[in-house]
Amino acid sequence: MASVRRRTATGRARTARAGAGTADAVLLKRAYEQPEAADGYRVLVDRLWPRGVRKDTLAIDAWMKEIGPSDELRRSFGHDPARWEEFAARYREELRRQPASGLVDELVAQAKRGTLTLVYGAKDELHNQAVVLRERIEQRLRRARPRAPAARVPAEAAPRARDRALAAPHPTSSRGRALGATKARVSPARRTGPRVRSH
Repeated sequence: MASVRRRTATGRARTARAGAGTADAVLLKRAYEQPEAADGYRVLVDRLWPRGVRKDTLAIDAWMKEIGPSDELRRSFGHDPARWEEFAARYREELRRQPASGLVDELVAQAKRGTLTLVYGAKDELHNQAVVLRERIEQRLRRARPRAPAARVPAEAAPRARDRALAAPHPTSSRGRALGATKARVSPARRTGPRVRSH
């Protein structure tokens, strides 16, 4: 399960300030960027600790090692953008299996409470597992949102609307005739097709 760092007084204050942030907001941030109060709940989603970063400066609330891509998948990807589509598809599959799927549940629940920041170490900001993970969390959040009920017309209002429509005058042409009331006349000269003589 997630390895959670004990919060300091500063960490608790940061989370309290971020509690006023927007629920359902999922942010991405490199481990080498400065932590901010607006980050909310910070989770490291790499299987390996970011190289050269001290634990006290990373300021994370949890380290979910098991949610990161498997060692085999990580090595086959090698952060090569040409292999991105294959990597993303295989990583989505890993996220559907335990223990990763249980950790995704935890992150979805955390995002419902306030801002969630997924922390990662990769240099490429567009092609990394945090991008795929955020997409998965946001899909789950969209499904969980209650749909607004359809507007209903009161039963007594329906007959009144029908009566108004029937009483409304029919639109007229410039000659005063009701539109659609006259039938189109076709002169014999304009008729097409062969003439049939009767014997």
